[in-house]
Amino acid sequence: MKEELRIFNAFIRAKGLRRTVQRERILEVFLATERHISTEELYRLVKKCHPAIGFVTVYRTMRLLVESGLCGEIDFGDGLIRFEHKYGHRHHGHLICLKCGRFIEVVNPEIEELQEKMARRHNFRPTKHKLEIFGFCQRCA
Repeated sequence: MKEELRIFNAFIRAKGLRRTVQRERILEVFLATERHISTEELYRLVKKCHPAIGFVTVYRTMRLLVESGLCGEIDFGDGLIRFEHKYGHRHHGHLICLKCGRFIEVVNPEIEELQEKMARRHNFRPTKHKLEIFGFCQRCA
């Protein structure tokens, strides 16, 4: 948590924004939640501990966390944008069930290596990538 807070505060300073207690509290609640979470879900969790923090503050803080690289956005095709931790977490993809909405995180070093080889072969310098495979889980197939 300390390292993430240091990174976030350095990012805030670099953007010329003020460091606020509300932003730090939102970051704390987000980091304590080890799951993919929507802005609305995070707002409900924040509201339990810090009732004075509003939805717009949560929304804007999540935008800053994405910009800072501490979290990433995920769209599973159900109309909700979710956020997941990036800092200190291995890069991974998602298998997403089109019927029940369940998703499975997948880590595969071979796929990562293949992506790097393809980029090198084409003299391409990627800045980000994601793997999302949509289909049907074992329960729904």
